[in-house]
Amino acid sequence: MKTNFVIITSIFKPSEAVQLFAQLNDWQLVVVGDSKTPKDWHYPGVVYLSPEDQLNMKSTLIDDLPWKTYTRKMAGYIYAIQNGAKIIADTDDDNIPYKDWGENIVFSNQFEVIQQNGFINIYKYFTNEHVWPRGFPLKNILNKELSNPKTSNTEESEIGIWQFLADEDPDVDAIYRLTNNTPIIFNKRLPLILASGAICPFNSQNTFFRQETFPLLYLPVYVNFRFTDILRGLVAQPILWAANYSLCFGHATVIQRRNPHDYLLDFESEIPCYLYSEKIIELVYHAVTKKNSIPENMIAAYEALVKENIVIKDEIKLLNAWLSQFIK
Repeated sequence: MKTNFVIITSIFKPSEAVQLFAQLNDWQLVVVGDSKTPKDWHYPGVVYLSPEDQLNMKSTLIDDLPWKTYTRKMAGYIYAIQNGAKIIADTDDDNIPYKDWGENIVFSNQFEVIQQNGFINIYKYFTNEHVWPRGFPLKNILNKELSNPKTSNTEESEIGIWQFLADEDPDVDAIYRLTNNTPIIFNKRLPLILASGAICPFNSQNTFFRQETFPLLYLPVYVNFRFTDILRGLVAQPILWAANYSLCFGHATVIQRRNPHDYLLDFESEIPCYLYSEKIIELVYHAVTKKNSIPENMIAAYEALVKENIVIKDEIKLLNAWLSQFIK
């Protein structure tokens, strides 16, 4: 029985990425359908969760998830958890895996560490191009000191979440795409761990969660599409620190052949990323404590975000429904 799961949501016929993920021997691909997904969707070896399948799942969260949103992906996370997942990989149907995708995923190891408080631009360690990840504070884009701080010696670390990069069309914001949009092929290099206090946005394109950090998979429902996974990643980082886990970045293991996007609509959806990234870290950092569990700290974090009107109060109801599967 496979305990490594890949979760994708799609409204298209099986893409090249889906076909390649389906062929991986050690991973079970789960594709989450939506109301716009072709009704005859099927691919050998793939667990396809149709809208009807999702409604029949035993979860208090799924019934309240809106259709035609990226957050339907959480049905796939729940399926994986209910079927004994040890690792959940999060990606999209336009991320084509390289041959080394998913190999040697270890959560305890010695890697080079970035020791700096505040935001850092992780892309600067993998390319000399002027590029930054979606969610990186705009005021820091031209700050060379913050973009490429020195690293320290290797240290033994407990990795809670891995974020691997994506070549060609990486996860960047609409401002980059509207003003430059140069394709990026990242350099190969050894992984980098962010020490406690070092922050970089991470996304849902090529991301691996260990079982202990599954609660952090929650995708905020009542925020914009281009904000939901960035908000998730920002909330996660102070909670990882409190639980003595680290975030680790690795070289590109997928190439993204991006589905069509309207860049101006992307920009509009990303406005909260530009406005709130630093505030989110500040609020969550002061809300969490080492004595609390990850689910308890998530509730405290979102309650702090509600007070500052970054998310609405209805988010707490769905968060509690999500966390109910982890609280015995």
